[in-house]
Amino acid sequence: MDQQRLPDGLAPWAVRAAQSRGRLHAEPGGGARSPFQRDRDRIIHATAFRRLQYKTQVFVYHEGDHFRTRLTHSLEVAQIARSIARELALDEDLAEALALAHDLGHPPFGHGGEEALDVMMRPYGGFDHNAQSLKAVTRLEARYAGFDGLNLTWETLEGLAKHNGPLRRPAPYIAEYDNLHPLDLHTHASAEAQVAALADDIAYNNHDLDDGIRAGLFTLEEAVALPLVREAHAEALRANPGLPRDRATGEVVRRVINAMVNDTVAESRRRIAALAPDSAAAIRAHDRPVVAFSDGMMEANNELRAFLFQRMYRHWRVNRTTQKCKRALQLLFTLLHGEPRQLPPWWQARAGEPGSPAAAHSVCDYLAGMTDRFALEEHRRLTDPSIPG
Repeated sequence: MDQQRLPDGLAPWAVRAAQSRGRLHAEPGGGARSPFQRDRDRIIHATAFRRLQYKTQVFVYHEGDHFRTRLTHSLEVAQIARSIARELALDEDLAEALALAHDLGHPPFGHGGEEALDVMMRPYGGFDHNAQSLKAVTRLEARYAGFDGLNLTWETLEGLAKHNGPLRRPAPYIAEYDNLHPLDLHTHASAEAQVAALADDIAYNNHDLDDGIRAGLFTLEEAVALPLVREAHAEALRANPGLPRDRATGEVVRRVINAMVNDTVAESRRRIAALAPDSAAAIRAHDRPVVAFSDGMMEANNELRAFLFQRMYRHWRVNRTTQKCKRALQLLFTLLHGEPRQLPPWWQARAGEPGSPAAAHSVCDYLAGMTDRFALEEHRRLTDPSIPG
C-alpha cells in the first residue's frame, strides 16, 4: 500500500512531538528543536554515551581497532532505525534517540560483563542492561542543576523501558521508576521504539558476521551455508564478476542488511494495513508488534543468530577472553563491596556500610559505567601493590 501521511509528513499512528507527554521535570521549550531532537542531543552529549567508545560487544578493546564497539554499533543502529522510520512515515528523531540510548546500560566486556554483574547482584535483584540504561538517563547522569539524569521525554523513556514488548515482571529499577513516573509497562511501545529494537537486531547480527570473518573465527565460505548469506553472496557475484575476496564480505553484509530492512518495511506495512490504526495509542494497545520481520526473514535471522552463537560467541578464543573478563569484574565487585572506602568519593557517599545492599548497588553502578580499558586498569590498581591507587 502507499504510505498514508498527514500534512505534517507523518503517518496517523506516528508519535508526534507536539503531543508528547512531556518530561518529569518541566522545562522551557527547546526553540527550533523538537522534544525528541533535544532528547537525541542530550544522549549524544552524555558521559555514558562517550564511554561506549571503549565498551565492546564481543572483542575486548585491545584486540583490534577495526572491530565494533558499543559506540559504533549504536551509530549503525541509529542509521538503520532512521531509514526504516522514514519509510514508515514515523518520527525519525524519536527512533534515532532510542537507537542511540539503547546500549547506555551495558557494562564492560559485552554479555560476559552483564552475566558477571547479574551473578553478583542476584541477592539484590540481579542486573539487567535495559534497566541500567533507564537508570543511566534518569539517575546516574549528573549534568544538570535541577535534576538527576537527562530528564528525557516520556516517549523516549517508555521506549527504553519496553522496546522489546510489555513488561509483566519489570526489573527492580524499572518498577521503581514506574512508580514515580508511570510508563504504561503493560502495553507495547510506540512504533518508533519497535523500529529501534528491530534495527538493533539487524545491526547486531550482521556486524558480528562481518567482525567474525575479519577475526578469522569463521570464513565467508562457511557463512554462505546459510540461505540468506548464500543469496546475498550470489547477488554480489552477479553484480561484480571477479569480485576480489577482500571485498566480498562487505558486499555480502550490506546486501543482507538491505534485505532485512526491505523485509521489515514490507511486513510492517502489511501489519499496519491489517490493523488500520488511527493513532500511536492504537499501536501501543495492539496485542503484538507492528514492526517485525516476515516469518521467512525471522527464520533466516534465527539461523544467522544460531550460526554466530556456535561459531563466534562460543568460539574457544572468545570464551577464554570472556571468562577472564568475568572473573576480573567479579573480583572488583567483591573487593569494592566488602570495602567501599576504596570507591571514588561520589560513589563512596552512596555506598553506605560495607557489604550492605546500598554498597552493592553503588558498586554495581560504578562497574557498569566502566569501559573495558578502565575496568582492566582498576583491576590492576586494586590487585597489584606496586601500582599506586
